[in-house]
Amino acid sequence: MTVNTERFIEVEQNGSAERIIIGTVMQRARCIVGRATTCWKAHREGHPEMPLVIKDSWQYSERDEEGDLLCEVTRKGVVTVVRYYHHEAVTVRGIYDDIRENIRGGLNNTKATNYWREHPMSSSSITTGTSRNSCHSSRKRSSSQTGAPLPPSKRSYSTSPTKVVSVPNRVHRRVVLRDYGKAIHKASSRLALLTALEDCIGGHESPHAAGFLHRDISINNLMINEDDENPSWPSFLIDLDLSRSNEQCPLEQRSFFWVLFWVCIHYNSPDEGKVVPRFDKWNFADTEELALSKTGVNSNEGDFLRIAEANFTSYYRPLIAWINRLRRTVFPNSGRWVREDEGLYARMRQILQEAGKDLNLAEA
Repeated sequence: MTVNTERFIEVEQNGSAERIIIGTVMQRARCIVGRATTCWKAHREGHPEMPLVIKDSWQYSERDEEGDLLCEVTRKGVVTVVRYYHHEAVTVRGIYDDIRENIRGGLNNTKATNYWREHPMSSSSITTGTSRNSCHSSRKRSSSQTGAPLPPSKRSYSTSPTKVVSVPNRVHRRVVLRDYGKAIHKASSRLALLTALEDCIGGHESPHAAGFLHRDISINNLMINEDDENPSWPSFLIDLDLSRSNEQCPLEQRSFFWVLFWVCIHYNSPDEGKVVPRFDKWNFADTEELALSKTGVNSNEGDFLRIAEANFTSYYRPLIAWINRLRRTVFPNSGRWVREDEGLYARMRQILQEAGKDLNLAEA
């Protein structure tokens, strides 16, 4: 909606309508098939000093709603995770906005002669959507949100097309968030990067202790806020699309090491990135191939140091010794974790703290 050149949405808060003014586009993922996530910077009408973020995306109907999980995480006081403000299923002219009914108008595209049949999913990946009692959406779920499989993981893979099991449906969902920042690789200094990463590790431990697992630690899901006038968290985790409650994964802590490694080989300053063909392949590798590639990087200290010296940018090369120490902690004896190590969070944070102190002394 637009009034006096200002675009806004209306949401229901505490039983009354409230306008949220839409500002600039922060991110737009253009795609034909996918979540097509779009984020806008926004604020409550009359309160421009309180930043909000509106996130619209097309989610598989049977996936748990991110808004429900964020609401519960915020209610439990979990720190350093993006805070909840509002969520809803988007409607257009009073009709729930989904692919199957509202976009295609009930058209069964599987009847087309050139229909590309999708990969079936195992029965273990198909669940019934649930709603958390304390944090339900302000709009009820549409009747079309039944019988669709969960999406595959975000990582692409390549296999032969097979017979389709069912036609998935995507629903237009909206989440309004209370924290605004920039991706961690845009930190203004190496010290700011290390401090933000340390805080994000704490942010991962906090919901983990509360019974939630993030499941998508990546370079664009760790945020930093260096604006003194921005009341958002100084650093925080975002994107709980893949999160699960009451689930454990002893491997996810390793992802923070790989985020730092990725930043160090791809960025020569906060605004100067580059493509490294050897590692760019990781974006397209299947899970097994990716695991083997990473093992080749971290399994031997001599190999790791050689790879770091050859590929770290000059800006981050002073951190090699500290990142190698972090590697030895996260991958002890280059072995596999078979059970969760709760003490790993503290040891990782301590190394990052000491690395930051070392940087301060070197730059003093």
